[in-house]
Amino acid sequence: MEKLHRRDFLGEAAKSILAEPTTLTAFPYVDPSNKVLPADLRKTSTGLSPYLGSWSDTEKIHLLRRTLFGVTKADMDFFRTNTVTEMVDYLLTVPSVLPAPPLNNYSVNTNQPDPEVPYGQTWVNAAINPNIESARRASLKAWWTGLMLNQDRNIREKLTLFWHNHFSTEGNTIQDSRYFYKHHNLLRNMCLGNFKDLVKLITTDPAMLVYLNGDTNTKTAPDENYGRELQELFTVGKDLPQHYTEEDVKAAAKVLTGWRNNRTGINSYFDPTKHDSINKTFSSFYNNTVITGRTGNNAGMDELTDLINMIFAQQEVAKYICRKIYRYFVYYLIDSTVETNIINPLATILRNNNYDIKPVLNTLFKSEHFFDTLNMGCMIKQPMDHVIGLSRQMNLVFPGSGNTQQQYAHWLFMQQYGVLLNQDIGDPPNVAGWAAFYENPQFHELWINSDSLPKRNQLCDYFIYAGYSRFSFKTMFDCVAFAAQFNTPGLPDALIDQMVALFYAVPVSANVKNTLKISFLLSGQLTNSYWTDAWNAYVAAPTNASLKTTVNTRLQGLIKYLMGQAEYQLC
Repeated sequence: MEKLHRRDFLGEAAKSILAEPTTLTAFPYVDPSNKVLPADLRKTSTGLSPYLGSWSDTEKIHLLRRTLFGVTKADMDFFRTNTVTEMVDYLLTVPSVLPAPPLNNYSVNTNQPDPEVPYGQTWVNAAINPNIESARRASLKAWWTGLMLNQDRNIREKLTLFWHNHFSTEGNTIQDSRYFYKHHNLLRNMCLGNFKDLVKLITTDPAMLVYLNGDTNTKTAPDENYGRELQELFTVGKDLPQHYTEEDVKAAAKVLTGWRNNRTGINSYFDPTKHDSINKTFSSFYNNTVITGRTGNNAGMDELTDLINMIFAQQEVAKYICRKIYRYFVYYLIDSTVETNIINPLATILRNNNYDIKPVLNTLFKSEHFFDTLNMGCMIKQPMDHVIGLSRQMNLVFPGSGNTQQQYAHWLFMQQYGVLLNQDIGDPPNVAGWAAFYENPQFHELWINSDSLPKRNQLCDYFIYAGYSRFSFKTMFDCVAFAAQFNTPGLPDALIDQMVALFYAVPVSANVKNTLKISFLLSGQLTNSYWTDAWNAYVAAPTNASLKTTVNTRLQGLIKYLMGQAEYQLC
């Protein structure tokens, strides 16, 4: 039996061929009815023309799922009256001010005192201290998770993680949390900016210099590590008919000799005495370009500028980054039609805008292709999408800023759960990032396996029934408050409709919704009043523990079931 992808079961054509399921069976890799759609129905031919179709909650939630970590009822209400253009413009407007830096959360009631930084103050400008370095890196990861949990309604958090995967670095290798923080801020600050400028800044970024040995690259011992990854992973890519050569890697390494880090100043600098000042000749792939060797204090930056200009003269650079954007925000498979209709025109937009990223995303998110039925609910959530998304969807309450120890401990729990699901932010597995974003043919299917799927479900169950308690604070789902935010929560059909729309990126049949209603809200009864009366009784006496328990128990069962289904893993 042919392995089927999510797209096989989407679209009007599919609905006429496959029978409507009566149980939640979306995301099957094998067709339960043993029917395979024709290949042409599993592809999309839409392009980048502005989207002019239906503009309902379905399309709005799709846009929000792809640009935010999780969608809340409040998010939907906020954008309720916006047009496509207004909504995309808002999501692509990010604050110019960066968030306040991470704090010392580790010096209270621990054996990790920080002689440089008092509890509750930031360590990002303090002297390095190997004894507490791991605690500071954990502090940064917790802080980063907190930013995701408290994200504004814009794309910055989603893009920051995208760039972290693209310019992959590992904090455990860098071993300097201050460099780690500066690197993170660079990605965050430049997330919607100029890709060419970002590559140049990344090249001399202290964290990247440590990670790929740029700070030990000298004229007497040129290190090829960064020169290789700059071309293979960051700009050109390796899957080309014609390719850069090993000699190009060696020449790039010589261009980049002489860059060093200053741990006191927490910055990088150029040492001309370590720089190879000979001319560097590149292959025919780069039109036999010769970068003139230079001497003096400006030699490093001048030759780096020439190197970046030479690389970006290759049209493949724009195509390469547009493919990565596409796989992150739209779908993981790129066929010849998508290459022609989407990737090539997006690459042209990128080049015509001098490699500014925002015009590319603006065109993509307003396009008919982005809102194509086949591109909705067709991707598996990355772990942080799952962890942060369920927290935001359920309005999970975390400790406030008044208690740093509490706040960071609860943020860190969420970050560590991402590690259990194979996504350790700050420490991807290698310089290529997480395999789910590039490993062909599995791609995002790698996020789900016999170990990770039960753990995804266990996190939902944990917050429904037990909650996480640490330092006298408990984070736990309030299922009753969650239901109360919807319009007419006392009407079971309306409540089911709104919850399913928020939780699932794929449509659910009327039969399924009716089964959910009867099984959970009506506790097996057949009349809607069985839920309506229970809800109204609770609303009339919200302090009555027995009445609240009645509705809470039913809602807990419903939410547990909804979050436990395959559909919940899609975005």
